[in-house]
Amino acid sequence: MSEQSLDLAQKLAWLDGQALSIQDDETILAFARRHKLSNRIPTLCDDPRLMPFGACRVCSVDVALTADGGTKTMASCHTPISEGMHIYTSTPKVQKLRRNIIELVLTDHPLDCLTCEVNGNCQLQDVAASVGIRDVRYWQPKTHLDREKDSSHPYMRMDLSKCINCSRCVRACDEIQGEFVLSMSSRGFDSKIITDDNMLFGDSSCVSCGACADTCPTAAISDVFQSKSKEADKVVRTICSYCGVGCNLDVSVKDNRVLSIRAPLDAEVNQGHTCLMGRYAFRFYNHPDRLTTPLIKKDGEFESVSWDEAYKFIVTKLQKIKAENGGDAIAGISSSRCTNEENFLMQKFIRAVCGTNNIDCCARVCHSPTAFGMQQSFGTGAATNSIADLAYTDVILVTGANPTAAHPVTGAKIKQRAMSGKILIVIDPVVTELARLANYHLQLKPGTNVAVFNAILYYIVKNDLLDKPFIDSRCEGYEEFLEKILKLDPLVLCEIAGLDPELVESAAIAYASANNAMSFHGLGVTEHSQGSKTVMLIANLAMLTGNIGRPGVGVNPLRGQNNVQGAADMGCQPHQGAGYLPMSEPENMQYYEDKYGVKSPITTGLKIPEMFDAALNGDLKAMWIMGEDVAQTDPNTKHVVKALSNLDLLVVQEIFFSETAKLADVILPGTSFLEKSGTFTNGERRVQRVQAAVPPLVGTKLDGQIIIDVMNRMGYPQADFDAVEMLKEVADVVPFFIGATWDNLGDNGKQWPILAGGEDTKILHDESFKRGKGKFHYFDWAETTELEENGSQFPLILTTSRILQHYNCSTMTRRTFNERIVSEDILLINPREANLKGIIDGDRTRLFSSRGEVFLKAKISENIKPGIVFTTFHFPEQMVNNVTSHVTDEETLCPEYKVVAVNIEKQEIAHA
Repeated sequence: MSEQSLDLAQKLAWLDGQALSIQDDETILAFARRHKLSNRIPTLCDDPRLMPFGACRVCSVDVALTADGGTKTMASCHTPISEGMHIYTSTPKVQKLRRNIIELVLTDHPLDCLTCEVNGNCQLQDVAASVGIRDVRYWQPKTHLDREKDSSHPYMRMDLSKCINCSRCVRACDEIQGEFVLSMSSRGFDSKIITDDNMLFGDSSCVSCGACADTCPTAAISDVFQSKSKEADKVVRTICSYCGVGCNLDVSVKDNRVLSIRAPLDAEVNQGHTCLMGRYAFRFYNHPDRLTTPLIKKDGEFESVSWDEAYKFIVTKLQKIKAENGGDAIAGISSSRCTNEENFLMQKFIRAVCGTNNIDCCARVCHSPTAFGMQQSFGTGAATNSIADLAYTDVILVTGANPTAAHPVTGAKIKQRAMSGKILIVIDPVVTELARLANYHLQLKPGTNVAVFNAILYYIVKNDLLDKPFIDSRCEGYEEFLEKILKLDPLVLCEIAGLDPELVESAAIAYASANNAMSFHGLGVTEHSQGSKTVMLIANLAMLTGNIGRPGVGVNPLRGQNNVQGAADMGCQPHQGAGYLPMSEPENMQYYEDKYGVKSPITTGLKIPEMFDAALNGDLKAMWIMGEDVAQTDPNTKHVVKALSNLDLLVVQEIFFSETAKLADVILPGTSFLEKSGTFTNGERRVQRVQAAVPPLVGTKLDGQIIIDVMNRMGYPQADFDAVEMLKEVADVVPFFIGATWDNLGDNGKQWPILAGGEDTKILHDESFKRGKGKFHYFDWAETTELEENGSQFPLILTTSRILQHYNCSTMTRRTFNERIVSEDILLINPREANLKGIIDGDRTRLFSSRGEVFLKAKISENIKPGIVFTTFHFPEQMVNNVTSHVTDEETLCPEYKVVAVNIEKQEIAHA
């Protein structure tokens, strides 16, 4: 296209004589970068993830406002582009300026490139070469060179002799992670980067996200894995196996060994950022504790056996149990840590080969109320929007979730939006990091979510902040809901929850008055006896205010594990098959019969808690558990262990010798995410490719292949595992995967429904709801039976969650350096209870309920209200689930981890 035709179409500027289109609010450097010409402009202090800073001036260019006008030297990183500009990137004046800048930088930098860990991948080295530096003429002061390297942190390293004071690390900590750990101290040659109040890295408040090391243009801040080293043979792009954010990872590999992990800049999910789990907590994959041979328990002891012997033992036992007791005497529990394809195979094996609907997964103990509740309200039980929509929202509501700890990359984005002035409402019994930033923190009593949301809904109606056109055109059940909600007394509801009514009303008005309000919720909503009902009330809130079906709004569950969404999508639940088709409906049974080639089971399947009960009463004889440690993570541990011990056959497919594996009859060694290919589906319905970085450890097998081997030995023909081919089968069975192929998923995946032509869906319910019209529901608040039956004897309420450094049962993270950061579960106690019990910081305490006891170190904290205690459940040495109950959500049987009647006392140490 000629300059004249370009000019007629759009605004132009010229870069080294080339006419190029410009965009509003674009800098010269961003303009060059968009046109893939930024290689002409060297930089040191710039990072495309950060705001323009203009510290180094290496990016300077000559600029003329007209073709024949005089030029002026400007920093391209923060100078706005304008129509008609002529930019010259390598005039003699600019080249001389850049050389002089770099030469001055090098006067205070060690010239040890050949031995430096980032040799060959150092931005300073590259820029010096590009501007023609061959030697340094100036005196070299020793200001930085004498400082010792700080190696006090388990992951991070700081060598300020190599610092060029670009402040990229400071800005990354501030602008990406939002922790404000790093800052610049002193002036001139005394300037230096410090952590907190000039502390050692290891003593600081650093959350180990690695953003500072990732952006550093030298080796001033690095990590123990030397992530920017050029040693790797290859870099493999895959997806993190921890939380539901679904971060993209670039895995550096040499000689079939993982060297380090970084995050790709072009990842739509995480834009070059990730947390300490994704970036650093990977060394579990080849840990000496990995299971590398099948094991069979003989006379109470495990013995190593061949794969053939293990398969023969399993098949013989399963066939005998099925022949004598029917398929419903067998059950399976699948895994959110495994791929969609493996989960699909697991439910297919249980249904098509074993002949039963007794299949479930860990969604049962986390977000099953979300799926059920949103299906009742909207017709689809998944997030309505994308995390990227945070850019378009005005109000963020976070209920029962601590995303900066449990979903760190999403949590950091929410935090950044709050710090930029967007209104943040947090409903949580704990003062979380986001609660400290919130405009409104409703610190409710655990178990009162329904009361709080009824009050919020009442105040919205009272203040006439409804979206009546949306309600009239797109919803049903409103009049009945309205009649009941107006009969409530919000003062009573707020008293039940322990909240100030004025604060609740103010929060309700803030949400309902916003142009766009976006809701997020976590396990603090779902893991309650009224979990499903709370989800439906959150859906009411969105429909009542019209916050559905466009950017910046919606109801968005923060899925706990990496593929908990995918495991449910694949049919790993007893009542719905792959694609959420109800197993009770004849047309769906016929659909699956046509797909699988065998009769569909007709008996209603068992949910996980029902499986345990059936095992105890002798109806369930065999269970296959893939990648779940139910003996540690499920509530009321003694009940679970007793149930598993009563089975005739327990098969456990695992990578470590977990608490559940210890109870098994057969253990089959599976593989980690770094050793397998397939797909994960994150919390925003994004289906992404998992790609094997290294081969499976010797002696292990792909989890999908293990299932296929047994399927074939039990007479059901299934081709060997191949991720590409398995995705084809999934797309043939799951309606909303119909357009998914390995190739068209690309680097960034697609959000389902994926249409036949390959187009994906960013926003659900834009024109209509899946169920037709959105349905309003009304529910009264009811006290949980846990407190009704145990509250007098156990007057405190325990609520639980997880922390940043560990992942659920911690079988993976405790085999990394994360163990050096946090190595035990801690009990948070309000000062009032601590004073009453004579407990001080660091005391060992006995936490006990009607089910059992655990012993934990105390931390006195005002982050929880009087009457509440809080802990995590990561460490088997403490087994916190010994005290939790098996009270469950009324609809889905999701356990009520968040409300446990307990008491505490100081553990007296016996002296000799």
